[in-house]
Amino acid sequence: MNEPTTQRKTVNVHRNGGAATVQLNRPDALNAWNAQLGADLLAALGEVAENDAVRSVTITGAGRAFSSGADLKDISGGDTAPDGRPDVYKTLTERYHPIMHAVREMPKPVIASVNGPAVGIGCSLALCCDLIVAAQSAYFLLAFVNIGLVPDGGSSLFVPTRVGMARATELSMLGERLAAEQALQWGLINRVVADAQLPDETATLAARLAAGPTRSYAGTKRQLNNWLYPRMAEQLELEAKIQQEMASSDDFVEGAMAFVEKRPTRFSGS
Repeated sequence: MNEPTTQRKTVNVHRNGGAATVQLNRPDALNAWNAQLGADLLAALGEVAENDAVRSVTITGAGRAFSSGADLKDISGGDTAPDGRPDVYKTLTERYHPIMHAVREMPKPVIASVNGPAVGIGCSLALCCDLIVAAQSAYFLLAFVNIGLVPDGGSSLFVPTRVGMARATELSMLGERLAAEQALQWGLINRVVADAQLPDETATLAARLAAGPTRSYAGTKRQLNNWLYPRMAEQLELEAKIQQEMASSDDFVEGAMAFVEKRPTRFSGS
């Protein structure tokens, strides 16, 4: 049974029986995160978490991307630190971290349906989910290093727990794209399907979970959280503190300017 869509400015929620889909909806910006998307996504996750009729949740993106990461035009929502640089600590702790906690603590299975690039905080969001299904053309990219930043949004936690130290270091320090098929081989994600089949394959999986033993899924999630992520809050706090250090560096300014100007970076190490 299809239910009406709840439309916010940048996120839509649609229900089909017990399966809900949360869709990031800034397609013209490749679903880059700004302050509005952060607020809308947190509200949408709260909506589906509190609705007892919702038994499984899918997160996906509208258009050509799952999410291209943080919107560099609004990386701090206009907030600045005492040194005049973007206050990314506040952004992370007040905007991003509650979203990651909402996904991990939701007593319902959450699927990431990755329909295109999952970059930066967009990659973190996908990896935060319980199950990840990706289109063949999708890719995953911890792009932070390319603009002089470090992984955040939980990536420093979610990546090594999925693929181990060696591959986590490679993804974090080299900042290279990881194609969906390679991500599957590495164990970073669960399934890869043809692009045209992604909506149907995801819907089938979501319906299966919605018809399943919800309390069992919630219990399994609690077990995995307790074993793999008992220090999640501590790690997120550390990420935010280190990211604020990076945002105060000259390399970040250079990286951001080079990205906007579409030119090679000239990092100085300062």
